[in-house]
Amino acid sequence: MRTSEKIFGIPLLSLLFASFLLIFSSNSQARERMRIEPKIPDIPGYLTLKCDFHMHTVFSDGQVWPTVRVEEAWRDGLDVLAITDHLEYQPHKDDLKKDLNRSYEIALPGANALGLLLIKGSEITKEVPPGHFNALFLKDSSPLEHENYLDCIKAAIDQGAFVFWNHPPFRQKNEQSIWHPEHTVVYEKGWLHGIEVANGTDYYPEAHRWCLEKKLTMLGNTDIHQPVSFDYDSERGDRRTMTLVFAKSRTEEAIKEALFARRTVVYVLNSLYGEKQFLEPLFKASIEIKNPEIKVKGKGGAGVQVKNLSDIPFRLVADSVLESLEIQRKITLEPDAVVILAVRGKEDNRAGTEEISLPYRVENLRPAPEEGLPVTLNLKVTFEPAEKK
Repeated sequence: MRTSEKIFGIPLLSLLFASFLLIFSSNSQARERMRIEPKIPDIPGYLTLKCDFHMHTVFSDGQVWPTVRVEEAWRDGLDVLAITDHLEYQPHKDDLKKDLNRSYEIALPGANALGLLLIKGSEITKEVPPGHFNALFLKDSSPLEHENYLDCIKAAIDQGAFVFWNHPPFRQKNEQSIWHPEHTVVYEKGWLHGIEVANGTDYYPEAHRWCLEKKLTMLGNTDIHQPVSFDYDSERGDRRTMTLVFAKSRTEEAIKEALFARRTVVYVLNSLYGEKQFLEPLFKASIEIKNPEIKVKGKGGAGVQVKNLSDIPFRLVADSVLESLEIQRKITLEPDAVVILAVRGKEDNRAGTEEISLPYRVENLRPAPEEGLPVTLNLKVTFEPAEKK
């Protein structure tokens, strides 16, 4: 059938166009723009900013236009993003003119319009060792192009950049995180400021240890190349990997200050990795005990109602034994929910009111590899003797 033909007296081309509009309209309604903000509280003295400092576009080896990265970040509830296209690896150079600053320039107006902070960055892409490094807070990416990795990093440092080592196991023997002499050189020059403790959904315990030992900033990023929705479904509660930055204000300068001061926690697969000094206040800000005063009669039981104000499930395991109470050994504080934690008296004749701290360890909050965060749930317990039969 030719497009010049008519159906019921209406030109076929007009019908096809109307059908397209109808389909587009219904799809637009089904997929309207929606921002889903993960509930992660601020901690005393700081804002908790949700950040992703490692992603790619078609201006290196990514599969999307820079504006798509901004829209994805907004929909996923991020506050800050950095597009870090490769300096050396440009597989689309036959289709796009090479311009190391262009992805940032294209993305910036959309980020400003949506209220996101866009950090200018690039990825220094060298063979292992030393591997790949991201440089953030650049003024111009072009001067970073050099054959030698030290010249690349120095050019970033000369611009006041924050530099971190990406995905340490990448192309290493048996995919292990190995610290090479080249890394020692960068570190001793003061040019290495952080390491990715998580990349995508992969967590690196050795990188976590290095950050603690060498006083380096911990980062977690998606390193996304394809559309984010291919790997994370935020509408079903699947949260992308991110770096939580504890900043004094919501500005680029405050983010930079916080990164250099190592005030970060890494979020990946509903687990948090970071220093105790930040994990502890984050947990406390996330938890509310609805009934902090309870009564226990003899060896009877009581329920402690604990509300999780965050979107992070906290997996608690009892850390020690109490003299006066039997406490529930394991409990998960589900996101945005109230959970009842069971306690029971140990003595029939105990009487009086006591301040008691229930000792737990949060398995998915890790101040060090294989180590859960110790926490306490504080109660005022009034003990009453059991009634005599």
